[in-house]
Amino acid sequence: MSITLKIQKLDKSAILPNYANHDDAGLDLYSNENVTLKPGERFSVATGVAIEIPKGYVGLIWDKSGLSHNFGLKTLGGVVDAGFRGEVKVGIVNLSKKVYKFEKGHKVAQMVIQKKESVKVKEVTSLADSQRGKKGFGSSGK
Repeated sequence: MSITLKIQKLDKSAILPNYANHDDAGLDLYSNENVTLKPGERFSVATGVAIEIPKGYVGLIWDKSGLSHNFGLKTLGGVVDAGFRGEVKVGIVNLSKKVYKFEKGHKVAQMVIQKKESVKVKEVTSLADSQRGKKGFGSSGK
């Protein structure tokens, strides 16, 4: 089953998100501006598009593996809710020791569209026991 994703170009030169390969999970998002990121610097990169994500779905922004593994670029806070109609921007940080330049039209991240589950929040005075308990942060070994 496929859903229709409505996308509005906010700039006529913006590139619509697209799948590079037929079986890819993520739609490529493209920079709509030239951006230079110095080591340790973070920036919200404009894509030049707004997306109408269908009700009951969410858009999750993830790293492009080549950018993260080869250049140390990490995306930040990538949740796009179904009710949001503004420009999609990609928060990104340069974790490397080298300057990185995005040119307009370069891939900056990818967006996965997936079903969203809603939950009811219930406050309780205690939680059920589990085998793991409160162990975390490396407790399962190397």
